[in-house]
Amino acid sequence: MIDHITIAVSDLSKSKLFYEKAFLPLGYRLTFGKENIFWAFDIGNGCLFEIQQTDGPPPLTHIHIAFRARSQAEVDAFHHAALEAGGEDNGAPGPRPEYTPDYYACFVLDPDGYNIEAMINQPAVGT
Repeated sequence: MIDHITIAVSDLSKSKLFYEKAFLPLGYRLTFGKENIFWAFDIGNGCLFEIQQTDGPPPLTHIHIAFRARSQAEVDAFHHAALEAGGEDNGAPGPRPEYTPDYYACFVLDPDGYNIEAMINQPAVGT
């Protein structure tokens, strides 16, 4: 399942206002972000739609897709398989407490340089 998708926009403030208004009828709401970098909208079922300024800092790229994993081991296995398949490391598997306390993810760049993430956002089993 896709957890979130991030798209690059040319004018972050303009796009933020657009999506805030356009998403009202759908019940989608702005949930978090960083001024001049990105904004995330809750689109239901724990999924996010994110917009980022096109000149945002790495690891954001023009397209960013995050796939939900079922375990930290699955995140680790995805990272290994993606590197074996020719992907480029863009963030080793590990905790990302700057996102949320239980966020665990890895990032790889696909052959076109798109940032592909595998992630889980729940406490590790046995903790």
